Amino acid sequence: MPFSFHVMAKPTGSRCNLNCSYCFFLKKDQLYPASDFRMKEEVHETYIKQLLEAHNAPQVTVAWQGGEPTLMGLDFFRRSIELQKKYQKPGTTVENTFQTNGILLNDEWCRFFHENHFLVGMSMDGPKELHDIYRKDKGGDGTFDRVMKAVRMLQKHSVEFNILCTVNSKNAAHPLAVYRFFRDTLKAQYIQFIPIVERVNENGQTGFQAGDRVTERSVPPEQWGRFLIDIFDEWVKRDVGRTFVLNFDGALAGWLGRAGTVCIFGRTCGGGMALEHNGDVYSCDHFVEPGYYLGNIMQAPMRELAESDKQRKFGRDKWDALPGFCRECDFLFTCNGECPKNRFIKTPDGEPGLNYLCKGYNSFFQHADPKMKIMAELIRNGRPAGDVMPVPAAGDIRNGRNQPCFCGSGRKTKHCHGAKVH
Repeated sequence: MPFSFHVMAKPTGSRCNLNCSYCFFLKKDQLYPASDFRMKEEVHETYIKQLLEAHNAPQVTVAWQGGEPTLMGLDFFRRSIELQKKYQKPGTTVENTFQTNGILLNDEWCRFFHENHFLVGMSMDGPKELHDIYRKDKGGDGTFDRVMKAVRMLQKHSVEFNILCTVNSKNAAHPLAVYRFFRDTLKAQYIQFIPIVERVNENGQTGFQAGDRVTERSVPPEQWGRFLIDIFDEWVKRDVGRTFVLNFDGALAGWLGRAGTVCIFGRTCGGGMALEHNGDVYSCDHFVEPGYYLGNIMQAPMRELAESDKQRKFGRDKWDALPGFCRECDFLFTCNGECPKNRFIKTPDGEPGLNYLCKGYNSFFQHADPKMKIMAELIRNGRPAGDVMPVPAAGDIRNGRNQPCFCGSGRKTKHCHGAKVH
């Protein structure tokens, strides 16, 4: 297959108009103490040019992240569309994805998204009483009402969007309330749940991948497992093919022998890099740290950085450093040790590198195994996965919407490459 990679571009770096308690990326301002955190025109054009030149593929994704990318202003993204058209190869389509907290969205933004076919990811943590616990603005006020307004505006303008929900120690206790809010109140079809695992660094600081303790905001492993189980049980009874939950689609891929359509479940990683506002490239969005710095696109081509020995080693280390305890696990075929950022505790026999969330994932995989096997067999036989439901919706079966997405393209859920917290 042609060489490909994914880039999370951060035009405002860690700059954001919110102050979410668990956001690890706010701390990255320490890496650029004198910066204005705005991507310059020459970096912007170099990024688009190199990304499109590096790929010979029918579709290339331009992924905008933050911080909060709307702080760049709409003209920056209008210019990006011009640059994409300038450097787009014949036969290649360009897709833009855009992760936002929604605070600055208005009719003009939403018209732009619709006209240019942006896929928008909305960050929400559930209904108001759960969302507002940690997702606050700079003044300490909750943001739920403003985010709801943004969702309704996206719907008004027929903008395709999905929900990214962080699962923390508070909302994890209310799995069905969270899921039903997204499904029934928001009418969201595509949802991703991201577990908050916030490590305590030296001197009690947070934001970097160091330390073997977690904050009280982090979801406990057993609670993470129960959260997934409760939602899975409802989903598998009534929502397969109508509500797409990336966590379940990504796990089911393992039962089909296709583990890795979501990077956290891949045998190796390294295909998803992070681009800072000044052109610096890091191995992964979760490892924007000096030890994982690859170079700057103004001095070295992006493809060269993606293919570098350092990045290839970063990707291989996911498997090479996997503890023996994991290699003997019944669910290695779908989990593969999950994300390296969470692998900082010891196995029962004292070997380092076990995933902090292991107990939760293991309980979920054991619980879901019978239904996963049924869905996998249905798909192998050319039938919709929704046939697993007691009374599937006939309309959905006939039009084929019950097939999960295993393409890894991110079209249905913006973060197919892995976990993101903003």
